Amino acid sequence: MKHDHAQTPFVLPLHTRDGLRNDQRGFLLCLDRISHNCQVKLSLVLFKQEGAIVSVGLIYDPIYLQHDTEQHPENAGRLVNVINLLEKANMTEQVVPVAPRAATIDELSKVHSKDYISYVESFAKAGGGWLNADTIVSPASYDVALHAAGGLINAVDTVMTGEVASAFALVRPPGHHATRGEALGFCLFNNIAVAVKHSIDSCHLERVLIADFDVHHGNGTQDTFYEDPNVLYFSTHQYPFYPGTGRVDEIGARQGEGTTVNVPLPAWCGDEEYLRVFEEILIPVARRLQPQLIMVSAGYDAHWGDQISLMQVSVTGFAEMVRILKTLADELCQGRLVFTLEGGYLYEALASSIKATLDMLLGNPDIADPLGKPPAARRAPPIDAILQAIKETHRLS
Repeated sequence: MKHDHAQTPFVLPLHTRDGLRNDQRGFLLCLDRISHNCQVKLSLVLFKQEGAIVSVGLIYDPIYLQHDTEQHPENAGRLVNVINLLEKANMTEQVVPVAPRAATIDELSKVHSKDYISYVESFAKAGGGWLNADTIVSPASYDVALHAAGGLINAVDTVMTGEVASAFALVRPPGHHATRGEALGFCLFNNIAVAVKHSIDSCHLERVLIADFDVHHGNGTQDTFYEDPNVLYFSTHQYPFYPGTGRVDEIGARQGEGTTVNVPLPAWCGDEEYLRVFEEILIPVARRLQPQLIMVSAGYDAHWGDQISLMQVSVTGFAEMVRILKTLADELCQGRLVFTLEGGYLYEALASSIKATLDMLLGNPDIADPLGKPPAARRAPPIDAILQAIKETHRLS
């Protein structure tokens, strides 16, 4: 994978802070912390191209294949097929490789209890097995899960330091179902929650938007930030469906009231319905928040060919959702946009959707959708009443 910046850089020394906005100061504080941790002296390098950086980071390592779940739907074959397609399409030559690291116990414990972290470690070291009814652990799973969370932290850091404009963390196990003290829904540690906590604590951000388009509601992410005024959690998901959370009236509590925005959708929704939700709900919510960073729980299990759900989204539909997210990031937060893989279990649909996501982030004009539209599409129920209820609940015009 090559990293070739054709633009001419200019350098802003770290001590140059006068006149910066809060998010820019946080940007430099993040650099300070990273430079201190690495024991190197850094300068902030920005590349000129109409004020934007066009590089995209890809976080991946073969360690993610060592979470051995055998024939479980969430298995190593998912990532093998994605990497194979990216290499075949020469996509790995267009992105910036970003190495993961293991998250620390201190970083994990901002989201999970230390007792739970220790339990996962000891369970894996004892040989693993079924941690609960739907989540399996192998002997290497604890270390892999540390690198999944740490990989996403590195993705945030590369975006916040300006090394890349946006990033995609191709990691497993996924994370958005994991709660403070429980594994759930194939998830061990809540990768995106850990990374968002890092962005607030280390980069001193004050407003972060999490957009979650996995077909299942991210109950663990919602729980983590339910009372947090600094983080807005937005989710589209099939409902009623696993895990049973994500109603419209779940809006956050205390200081975080209003910062949880759930869009529970009926079965058979497809591109038209999802894009309408993004246009009518996500865009006004994001503009009202004015986030300094957008994080995305990217689950591709709403694809029409994925047997785990009853939705009808196409690869093209996912690409259009990414286009909207990128447009929002460019408009609101200097393009800072970080994706992490959640669900998606039909190999071809998953690989094609991730390639389409990277194409959108890179600005490639042609999106390949080898699976096309559903061959026997069912008509989705009307969603007007749902959208109206959300608009009224969150006072969206």
